[in-house]
Amino acid sequence: MNKALLIAGFFCAFFATNASASSNDAWAEFRKDVDKACRVLLGPQPESAQVTVIVDPFGTESYGAALVTVSAGKQKSQRICIYDKKTNKAELTSAP
Repeated sequence: MNKALLIAGFFCAFFATNASASSNDAWAEFRKDVDKACRVLLGPQPESAQVTVIVDPFGTESYGAALVTVSAGKQKSQRICIYDKKTNKAELTSAP
């Protein structure tokens, strides 16, 4: 019986680790998707422009969010990008 409990414990630990890794991978993929969708909405930028996208790691239940900053010389603009998790579509708005 002790051997059965030991084997069961091993399988529980193994599958819990794999589920956690899978979840981390899924969140990393989510962040990449938000980043990409937000950058696409910006359109072409001057070569000298520096674009920074800071993605909220998990977003809300329905939406992802990111702060998008474009710096070119002395000019700097910030926008908020909202990403719909169901449709995978993003929208940009100006930051306050």
